[in-house]
Amino acid sequence: MSTSPKAAIIGSGNIGTDLMIKILRTSDVLEMGVVVGIDPDSDGLARARKMGVATTHEGVEGLVKMPEFTDIEVVFDATSAGAHSYNERVLREHKPDIQLIDLTPAALGPYCVPVVNLEQNLNQRNVNMVTCGGQATIPVVAAVSQVAKVHYAEIVASISSRSAGPGTRANIDEFTETTSKAIESVGGAQKGKAIIVLNPAEPPLLMRDTVYVLSELADREKVAASIEEMVQAVGRYVPGYRLKQEVQFEQIPDDAPINVPGVGKVSGLKTSVYIEVEGAAHYLPAYAGNLDIMTSAALATAERLVAGQGN
Repeated sequence: MSTSPKAAIIGSGNIGTDLMIKILRTSDVLEMGVVVGIDPDSDGLARARKMGVATTHEGVEGLVKMPEFTDIEVVFDATSAGAHSYNERVLREHKPDIQLIDLTPAALGPYCVPVVNLEQNLNQRNVNMVTCGGQATIPVVAAVSQVAKVHYAEIVASISSRSAGPGTRANIDEFTETTSKAIESVGGAQKGKAIIVLNPAEPPLLMRDTVYVLSELADREKVAASIEEMVQAVGRYVPGYRLKQEVQFEQIPDDAPINVPGVGKVSGLKTSVYIEVEGAAHYLPAYAGNLDIMTSAALATAERLVAGQGN
């Protein structure tokens, strides 16, 4: 009989279904317990049943009534920011110490980017996975911050329109706000800005992320090496994550500084980084790297949290 911690996924859409398949196929730490939805005819619930996973279409209330809930130790929430607040309240009423992994922009718990600050959050019972753009770009900002003080960081996440479902489209404002805050609090930038672009190109393009960082002057080789090391670290749990080209540098002279709103005039080193994210295509198409990086980061986080809490 398996003694692995069992997980539940709330949300039977694209993200929840992909996450379920990742756990079933790739995880040596977690075991799938329940998939939760609200539409009895959803493809995600149908796939879960075909793969032998227990399901409910009655939302979080249905989950806590299931006999399987007794063994659930980890819950992934892949619904929406508003729904997560309610889901957490219901879950805590039944299991105060249950581990929550929040894939929505609710941010009730601390922002978590596995390669940057997971080790500092091992005792947290609710961690927020920021956004797809945050998971792809904050490691780069943090890599520069390890070498030099970062005054400003701006990220542009370009994703295929086809990979932007109703949840993504409904939470675009939350995406920009959450990502901007996390660029500062996790990435280490004094000021952060995030932009998302839905690209309608056909055939669909892979996720592309552009990161601009303004920092104090620093050794360019050290900055590039720090970024390349961080990219390799992310690639260990997101194999399709890679640099699209070499890191680019430009010196901003003291006599011609850039005026950054909220920061002021800045000189120093401008670092430009271009990232591409190809999905693993477990359930979603390969161009949906934006969704794949979220599920991959969430799974890596959950596995480490379970190990860190001695389960």
